[in-house]
Amino acid sequence: MNLAFDEFGRPFLILKEQQQLKRVKGLEAQKSHILAAKAVANIMKSSLGPRGMDKCLISQDGEVTLTNDGATILQEMHVENQIAKLMVDLSKSQDEEIGDGTTGVVVLAGALLEQTESLLNRGINPTRIAKGFEIAAEKAVAHLQKISESIEFSRENTKPLVDIVSTSLGSKIVNRAQSKLSEIAVNAVLAVADLERKDVNLDLIKVTGKAGGRLEDTQLIDGIVLDKEFSHPQMPNEVKDAKICILNTHFEPPKLKTGHKLNIKTVEQYNTLSQQEQEYFREMVKYVKDSGANVVACQWGFDDEANHLLLANDLNAIRWIGGVEMELIAIATGGRIISRFSDITEDKLGKAELVKEVSLGTTKDKMIVIQGCANSKAVTILVRGSNKIMIEETKRSIHDALCVARNLVRDNRIVYGGGSAELSCSLAISDVADTISGVEQYAVRAFADALDAIPIALSDNSGLSSIETITSLKSRQQKENNPRLGVDCLLKGTNDMKEQGVFESLISKQQQILLATQVVKMILKIDDVIEQGSEE
Repeated sequence: MNLAFDEFGRPFLILKEQQQLKRVKGLEAQKSHILAAKAVANIMKSSLGPRGMDKCLISQDGEVTLTNDGATILQEMHVENQIAKLMVDLSKSQDEEIGDGTTGVVVLAGALLEQTESLLNRGINPTRIAKGFEIAAEKAVAHLQKISESIEFSRENTKPLVDIVSTSLGSKIVNRAQSKLSEIAVNAVLAVADLERKDVNLDLIKVTGKAGGRLEDTQLIDGIVLDKEFSHPQMPNEVKDAKICILNTHFEPPKLKTGHKLNIKTVEQYNTLSQQEQEYFREMVKYVKDSGANVVACQWGFDDEANHLLLANDLNAIRWIGGVEMELIAIATGGRIISRFSDITEDKLGKAELVKEVSLGTTKDKMIVIQGCANSKAVTILVRGSNKIMIEETKRSIHDALCVARNLVRDNRIVYGGGSAELSCSLAISDVADTISGVEQYAVRAFADALDAIPIALSDNSGLSSIETITSLKSRQQKENNPRLGVDCLLKGTNDMKEQGVFESLISKQQQILLATQVVKMILKIDDVIEQGSEE
């Protein structure tokens, strides 16, 4: 950009049409990547553990989110740097695959990159560093399997599952009700789980919330809850032995697909048109009534004429139901979603013991509850809370609890929390490093040091001296050969996590290590960045 003057002495600016490309290469590029990723990881450190801090996130629209869930914090943050976005994707991947440990995986990746920086300064090639990290990650995963323990549970004996799920809720805002919420999450997962195949479909568990009431009023409903009400206020509030007609078609006369125009010139023509429209409605209602249905669940709306005819024929109706909710109703009641009125038959109707309209809260908000479904493979968790912020955080916490329970159904092996598993892996990897003769041994030792970052963060967040705590725990683990010793975050007077009842899923911990290592290797291989920037 230059300043010039015309023949009258008036200044004007000369702008170049194309900006100059800015290029960062080699060690400088790698250090800039590490700096960006470390900045994200440092933000997450204070949220780790039961004494971790919560984050208050305010969107551009002024919407407030209060949470300490790692995936939610990173998704709501406005991140522009591409390497920092990799950390966001890392947390998102952990959330989608496992559902728990979203904060720990980012902290671990940041610690690995911090160790990487010192190795790069010593002149070690990034490829050799990545190779060493890969060796250490494999050893860590194998050691976790060695120190893991299996738990036994069944539909009748759910206590082991409840105890482990409680650990995931211990660091949440809802920890005052963690016992009840843990039971709800475990019962919901077992209701839809196939224990023989070790498979759980979380899509069959609907989590919905309604402001008003206390957190302790949260309940598990064997069926479906709809944030709707019956279409007419004079319809009965309860329908027992419900036979539900599930429609995803419009409850109105058919419309031509092409443009059309009809001119009404006389009263007789208007009356004829009105009678024909009413006849359409009567025919539609007759199809529903003849099938034996007494409840209509429609994905679309219908006008007052249809609503009046439904009321006159003793048919309760619910309209404007979402597509996902329609599928859940069909699964729970064993019904079929019907697209044509002529296809309505008795065998396609869903069945439930009770469909009722309930009022909740001081504002008397109404909801539809479908209970005693013929096929109970769909359940609903109705979350109650004082306000929207509390309800949304509770729903996120329940999601984590559901994922932990699902992981334990898939693989019932657990390790102990409080950083005990990381410290045990760190000691094991340090021993492995002594057997490696190449340059990779430095990277392996660095990996062992990086694993200490999680127990260090737990100590700092609990107000403990991290150096004294970590050195003491490592020494005790070696002397006592006890991999269960971790950070006493809750100050219960014992470092044995088995006595405290702090557990973590094995596959969650393994996935944290593997994902963090994979992202660090990806960042190490980027040594050339070309950006569009202005010329200096």
